[in-house]
Amino acid sequence: MQKEETGMAVTTTTQAPGGIQTYIMAPKPAYKLQPAVMFMFAIACGLSVANVYYAQPLLDAMALDFGISHAAVGVVITASQIGSALALLFVVPLGDMLNRRTLLLAQLTVLVLALAVVSFAPTKGALLPGMVALGLMGTAMTQGLIAFAATLASAEQRGRAVGITQSGVVIGLLLARTMAGAMADLAGWRSVYLLSASLLVVMFFFLYRVLPRHATSTGKMTYPQLLRSMFRLFAEEPVLRNRGIITMFMFAAFNTFWTSLVLPLSSAPHYLSHTVIGAFGLLGAVGALGAAKAGKMSDQGRAQLVSGAALLLLLLSWLPLGFTQYSLWALVAGIILFDMAAQAIHVTNQIMIFKARPDAASRLVGCYMIFYSIGSGTGAVLSTQAYAAAGWTGVTLLGAAFSAAGLLYWALTLRKARNY
Repeated sequence: MQKEETGMAVTTTTQAPGGIQTYIMAPKPAYKLQPAVMFMFAIACGLSVANVYYAQPLLDAMALDFGISHAAVGVVITASQIGSALALLFVVPLGDMLNRRTLLLAQLTVLVLALAVVSFAPTKGALLPGMVALGLMGTAMTQGLIAFAATLASAEQRGRAVGITQSGVVIGLLLARTMAGAMADLAGWRSVYLLSASLLVVMFFFLYRVLPRHATSTGKMTYPQLLRSMFRLFAEEPVLRNRGIITMFMFAAFNTFWTSLVLPLSSAPHYLSHTVIGAFGLLGAVGALGAAKAGKMSDQGRAQLVSGAALLLLLLSWLPLGFTQYSLWALVAGIILFDMAAQAIHVTNQIMIFKARPDAASRLVGCYMIFYSIGSGTGAVLSTQAYAAAGWTGVTLLGAAFSAAGLLYWALTLRKARNY
């Protein structure tokens, strides 16, 4: 007798006197992910991912406290990004090998300890390992929760679950920058991390009660086998390769814009303060609506349509963004279109790769987010060079080129793409 699992169904083949007989057993009813649990995942994602970005508006205060020059204080951000990269490669995939509930609660515990280390760090030598740990656990928690939500959700609600969870990530990113600056003004930069630790302790008890005891599906796979399987997934799953390349172009465009925005806004003719410039980031909250809507439409079988429309909107948004130096209203309109498109693409990409292999959700999201890191880093580096060479026009053309490349790649791979 041979047994083969295809998706959630089980196929059993037996050798009978009359020949080979095959029976297909109906899959067990899927776990019903309740809306309250989805929103709890979203809140936990927001609180987790925020820890990776709190330091951005706090660098001046950290430099003063630890005696680090402004030229060198960027190492604090670098430390957290190193932790994020390590998480994607070596920690996030563990969700496919270990019990996800136990793993997430353990990661949350370590994250709280890392926040305590940063909060009370007496020297730079203590701060930097703490920042690496924040990037490591903050990223692992965030991506692990998204993969867990995708795994728990039934096929008809998976898009909504991923969309709502990703909305928490968007809001967490925005609040990280605004809340950190306000808290630092009130009680110093260390209070930001102390408050975050307190909130996560409360979140621990909520997740302990809410997270279902969900078994993993990889059997007795060892850790080295788990890591090697990520390369096989990349080789075997065209949807992962295609969506990874699309997200690489999209996040290159995303960071091209946000990295350089401060440059035209802080100079003539606007001369805006850093506080006002930071407030433009709050417009990105609209992106959370794009994420949720994209998830719902993907559940209705329109993932490819959402992808194409969002990529086209991403490209068109550079038209109003190109007038940033002349009109702040054009900038506002461009940001709203830009962030809605970016989040819709990001959510749809994740939904499609999760549907391809729901048994490997953690490894898939780890592989996928590596493309995100490549795109983000490329956009950040090239955007400032484009601004130095050709001003905001150069940035606009670079971002539009990345957006057009993403749209073109989607169109070229559409015929062969697996449509969900």
